Amino acid sequence: MLHNLGSINLDHIYRVPHLVHPGETLASHGYRVGLGGKGANQSLAMALAGGQVCHWGRLGRHDAWARDRLARDGVDVNHVELVDEPSGHAIIQVDDQGENAILLYPGANHGFTRRHHVALCQAARPGDWLLVQNECNALPELLDGAHRHGLAIAFNPAPMTDRVLTLPLETCRLLFVNRGEAAWLTGLPESSDAQALLYGLHQRLPETATVLTLGHEGAWYQAGDERHFQPALPVEAIDTTGAGDTFIGYFLAALQEQRRIPECLMLAAHAAALGVQQPGAADSIPSRDEVERYLTGSQSA
Repeated sequence: MLHNLGSINLDHIYRVPHLVHPGETLASHGYRVGLGGKGANQSLAMALAGGQVCHWGRLGRHDAWARDRLARDGVDVNHVELVDEPSGHAIIQVDDQGENAILLYPGANHGFTRRHHVALCQAARPGDWLLVQNECNALPELLDGAHRHGLAIAFNPAPMTDRVLTLPLETCRLLFVNRGEAAWLTGLPESSDAQALLYGLHQRLPETATVLTLGHEGAWYQAGDERHFQPALPVEAIDTTGAGDTFIGYFLAALQEQRRIPECLMLAAHAAALGVQQPGAADSIPSRDEVERYLTGSQSA
């Protein structure tokens, strides 16, 4: 079982001709509200991939539909609390080239306490996986407690902030980072090539395996001297929101199935490639059947 203590947000998504510049007022040519939050997206992706995932989250009581959506798609939501606080939400701009810019309000996602951490460790068994992102509070206590309990920790430090640099990252078994996050963690320029970033990550966290996602440049897995590369798939992106979350959820589902790392990377890359061809975050995550058909088609092409 994988336990995901993660954010649940309501995404307010605006389609714009370009990302808004400082001081500019820009008319949107599309708007909708959907389920989001890196935590919810990753749980949903893992469930749609066929994985077993229990989500630990906090959500405003009037937004219970978001919990119901997760449950409907196979996520265990027994530990999603409905609280008398505003839900976390995000203001997302998506431009005509598919790029996005996001303003995040944490809301109920920043209400986790020691009580939640104790309950999680009591519910999880040593050897279970714990997935965490950087959209919830009290991460130092959570990582330390989960490590002492014997959980295998997977961490996605997004959105990246300076406080991530102070976390006990050595407790993590697996780290998911993109180019910007890898550069921030290593102190290298963001223009550094993949090999330099991978080397820097290994120097900083020699005992932690890393998945480095590089968009159209593909993805890498590194653990000690072991490295695997997955090329990107040639697709035209409509909306990149949630692509990284889709990749993470599918990778972890394949890992739960005890697939080999190259297979995990391949499945995750195909899921993300399908996702960027659809608008939205949670709504863009494909089903396992869709990914398997796409995978079969790309291998026979």
